[in-house]
Amino acid sequence: MTLDPSLLDDLQWRGLIAHSTDLDALREAFGSGSVRFYVGFDPTAPSLHMGNLLQILTARRLQLAGHTPYALVGGATGMIGDPRDSGERTLNSLDTVKDWVERVRRQIEPFLSFEGGNAATMVNNYDWTASLSTIDFLREIGKHFPVNRMLARETVKRRLESGISYTEFSYVLLQSMDYLNLYRDHGVTLQFGGSDQWGNITGGVELVRRTDGGHVHGFATPLITKADGSKYGKTEGGALWLDPEMMSPYAFYQFWLNVEDEKVGELLRVFTFLSRPEIEELESQHAEKPFLRAGQKALAEHVTTLVHGAEETERIKAASAALFGGGDLTGLSPDTVGAALREAGVTTVDASDGLPGVVDLLVETGLAKSKGEARRTIGEGGAYLNNQRVVDPEAVVTGDDLIAGSWLVLRRGKKSFAGVEVR
Repeated sequence: MTLDPSLLDDLQWRGLIAHSTDLDALREAFGSGSVRFYVGFDPTAPSLHMGNLLQILTARRLQLAGHTPYALVGGATGMIGDPRDSGERTLNSLDTVKDWVERVRRQIEPFLSFEGGNAATMVNNYDWTASLSTIDFLREIGKHFPVNRMLARETVKRRLESGISYTEFSYVLLQSMDYLNLYRDHGVTLQFGGSDQWGNITGGVELVRRTDGGHVHGFATPLITKADGSKYGKTEGGALWLDPEMMSPYAFYQFWLNVEDEKVGELLRVFTFLSRPEIEELESQHAEKPFLRAGQKALAEHVTTLVHGAEETERIKAASAALFGGGDLTGLSPDTVGAALREAGVTTVDASDGLPGVVDLLVETGLAKSKGEARRTIGEGGAYLNNQRVVDPEAVVTGDDLIAGSWLVLRRGKKSFAGVEVR
């Protein structure tokens, strides 16, 4: 197993280290042998999201550089949830959390290698927490946490006036105990996570020092925000989920394709495995001709391929081209065309009394304000059904026109299009 000596420099160039315990000590550790590290994921939803993806990809970078990952799925901490600014979390049942644990495990596994000299290991903190008595927890863990330091945590301070339960207040003890257990049982000496976890990470580092006299490391990745400073990971439909059942791969691809120009370079560094020369070349192309969106296209393709696979990404690219008149719509899969059209906006048509005329559809979808306008559009050659120009104002949809049995794509001119679902 060969260690990559440039790992820390690469992490810093990519902007992946927002906080660290001691970078010089970490550099020395990276150069001394395969470092066993862990990163945790709480199953507080049935899917991971964009923020979790950043941590998964960072773990993959470390493993590719020769270090050994422990991916922790928090069956115990997921029962409680880290304190958040908006108020107390809803506590989920044990059965719900167990189901989510398995879903999260399956989402993480494809990104890491579980073979070789630095094979990854999946762990669940429920295994060492469930049988621990309250007395033992308070004696062995609680006594090492000064309350004044816990109160100084930013999230806790913001919640003191509105109220915070002891359950959420004690979360840092549980996560710190994870680090101690992994240090003792597996020799783990590095934890990383998002910058919102920095207080928990340093809590674990301090607990290992206080209890066992161990010297361990931690770093935090930055919070990824939009150009205006607001959080990424939220779309109009909710979080940027990795589960294709919760967010279609087409919608996922479109999110990355539409990121702001100012953020392209940062997101290419953080979310892709493109090399520094490749990213700098894309940044140069983007700066010279931003209207070509070379950076966004590369970003969307690489991240979607990482999460949903190369075949799905190619189907999405074909759908995107076809919807805007650049390809054959009839070859698209039902799932892909359905997801693509739902993102664009779909008009549902009841065909129980027969299939509609194109003029009526142009009006129903809003592509034309009236039947007269629709007829003029057709007469001027500006109306398309499934990328084929409509020349007859009396044209009626036939069964052969239906894509995947139920879909139509109407377009007016080059850029205005609408989806129709025929039922």
